[in-house]
Amino acid sequence: MKLNLLTRIIISSTLFGSLATYAQTDTPSIQLVEAGRYQSNVFDQSAAEIVTFDKITKHTFVVNAQSGKIDVINSLDIDKPTLLDSLNIKEDIKKHLNKAAGAANSVDVYNGLLAVAIEAQTKTDNGWVAFYNTKDLSFVSAYELGALPDMLTFTANGKQLVVALEGEPSVGNYQVDPEGEVAVIDIDWKNENLNATVTRLDFTDFNKTGKRYTELPKGLMLNGYNATVSQDLEPEYIAINHDNSKAFVSLQENNAIAIIDLTTKRIERIVALGLKDHMQKGNEIDGNDKDKQALLTNQPFLGVYQPDSIASVDINGIDYLVTANEGDDRSDWVAELSQAECEQGHFYYNLEDQECADDLKLKDALDDKVYSPDTKSAKLDLSHFDKGGNLSATVNRMNFSHSLTSQYGDLDNDGKVDRLLTFGGRSFSIWDINNATMIFDSGSDFERITAEKYGKNFNQSHNKLKAENRSAKKGPEPEALTTGVIDGRTYAFIGLERIGGIMVYDISEPSKAQFVQYLNSRDMSVDPSDNKQKNAQGVTTYQIDAGDLGPEGFKFIDGKASPTGAPILVVGNEVSGTTRYYRIQTNK
Repeated sequence: MKLNLLTRIIISSTLFGSLATYAQTDTPSIQLVEAGRYQSNVFDQSAAEIVTFDKITKHTFVVNAQSGKIDVINSLDIDKPTLLDSLNIKEDIKKHLNKAAGAANSVDVYNGLLAVAIEAQTKTDNGWVAFYNTKDLSFVSAYELGALPDMLTFTANGKQLVVALEGEPSVGNYQVDPEGEVAVIDIDWKNENLNATVTRLDFTDFNKTGKRYTELPKGLMLNGYNATVSQDLEPEYIAINHDNSKAFVSLQENNAIAIIDLTTKRIERIVALGLKDHMQKGNEIDGNDKDKQALLTNQPFLGVYQPDSIASVDINGIDYLVTANEGDDRSDWVAELSQAECEQGHFYYNLEDQECADDLKLKDALDDKVYSPDTKSAKLDLSHFDKGGNLSATVNRMNFSHSLTSQYGDLDNDGKVDRLLTFGGRSFSIWDINNATMIFDSGSDFERITAEKYGKNFNQSHNKLKAENRSAKKGPEPEALTTGVIDGRTYAFIGLERIGGIMVYDISEPSKAQFVQYLNSRDMSVDPSDNKQKNAQGVTTYQIDAGDLGPEGFKFIDGKASPTGAPILVVGNEVSGTTRYYRIQTNK
């Protein structure tokens, strides 16, 4: 098949990388061992999302998102962590700024200064970063930023705080669509006094009328409804390189990374990540959620990596970026658009549900009762996938992106779709990001390993017990990620949001990363959806303990800072509302 230039560029990023070999030594170099956990007793309402650890007080700070609070956990004894206090960020924003705040989204700490990202009550309005003194939990100050501060992190030297301002549109209709931004805050924190200077970086120069529009990389995914480039780009997560000179920002929906020069406070460039070829050996997937078996096969799909959490590691003087390739779509934001508006935006109008969407099952795309655009030009030509087509054996339960497939699915420019673009990579990847090169991808490891452990019960969702519930969507959905150095070797810890558990890889040789361990405390005999009891405030309480569910945020703590004197991992589990501590044992 002759590929057009753009498609060759997109697919080539996977071909130059290395695929993982699923192999585990008899004696792994490290091993995660469960310690204690703190249970908020709140089920499936984001009661334990992002976590951080204060070296001074030995307290863990946990984002209790929807409450607008930060839970403070005494973790001097990681076998018996206890709730010490809660910071009510919402109340403090009201008290000190007279503004209405919404959910807390992220937290980080440096030298006793705690930073919290919190969105406005109306999510499309400007949010804030609030600062606290960890010694006495007192409010220090707050600074107004752009819309939806989603993630923040201090540089390793504590001199700057970098904030991803996601700027999501209003739900359902895109009536309000703020610009995505990155804020760089210079920090002067001495003697418990804070001086901070905020610099906000936007992407307006990359708009069609902007002076940097021609710098946009080929393969950048742009599909926001009537959105400019600066509205379409939605910063999600930030990693800082080894010498604090650059910030790497994941633009999840856009399948790209923005590189920020922290010295000049300028967006250096944007790197498109390309697509994952699921026809390639080692990239098999299970896309059938109804066949009651774990069956991984090569399929004519191109995976859009769309990383959520990312981390930067320095190995032999090279900055490598590690990405958890979760995937995301825009269906929530377009549901209320009319059929004409929907099709204008390259989405599709579901005739059964009477709403606009982007994620589409192949079987529905071949059903005129579900998918029948008003205009011929808006309809995908899926004749290759229909009866008699050369790709008609494709698993028809699989979800794909209508808008992205319409842009990138026709590889030979004959008007017919050759590949379907799916959300996420079902993997983690390692990139030499400065050279825009993939070094390693874990391929089909996550599904193979979980299938080996759970058989046909793999690819569960995180809030109910239903075998293969996520096979047709994003599989195990890797989301949380962190890295750590132990005994001179570098490890990646990746959380699987849906089925749960933690994947551990030794990435000391990035092109030859090796699987070390998969640990999941989830009890597969218990249906977590039985947690239906609500308290007086209407909060669903955790009555059925199915273990830790929905790992969302990781924090690696090395032995020098750890309360145990040895490295530990702290995990915030969004669905179970639990904060879990793990010892990391070494086998020298």
